[in-house]
Amino acid sequence: MNKIEVSAYDIAQRFVGTKEVLGATSNPQVLAMLRLDESSAIDDAVPWCSAFINYVAWLLRLPRSKSLLARSWLTVGEVISLEEAEPGFDVAIFKRGSGKQPGPEVIDAPGHVGFFAGIDGQKILVLGGNQANCVSISTQQKADLLGVRRLA
Repeated sequence: MNKIEVSAYDIAQRFVGTKEVLGATSNPQVLAMLRLDESSAIDDAVPWCSAFINYVAWLLRLPRSKSLLARSWLTVGEVISLEEAEPGFDVAIFKRGSGKQPGPEVIDAPGHVGFFAGIDGQKILVLGGNQANCVSISTQQKADLLGVRRLA
C-alpha cells in the first residue's frame, strides 16, 4: 500500500478563493477558523491570517500558535533561514503597516503570516488567509520578513 503524503501547503491550496462576506453576515468557514482559537470571534471582519494558518496546522496535527496574532508564529516550529524555506513545509512571518515596526522580538505588534510559496526577486510569495480579504497567493517584501518557521 502506498503512503500518501500531504503538506500543509497542499491543504491550504484547497481553500484558495475562500473569502470574507461583506456586510452584516460572515463566511462560516472563516468564522470556524477564527473560533478554533478565539471562541468570542463574532464576524470575519477581523484579521484572520493567523487563524487560517492555525486551522490548516490543526487539520494536519502540526504545531500551531493557537493565537490570532500573526507574529505568534515566531514562537512555533523550527527557526530556518529564507534560503532553506520550502513550499509545503514553512511559514513566513512579516511586519505589517506603515512606519517603523518593531522586530521579531515583539509578538504583540502588527504582522502577517502565510505559507511560504517561493521567491520572486525581492518579493516572497505567500499562500495565506486575509490577503485582499480571501485565501490567495500574494507577495510580501523581503525587507518585511521577520522570520521563517518549519512546522514539521
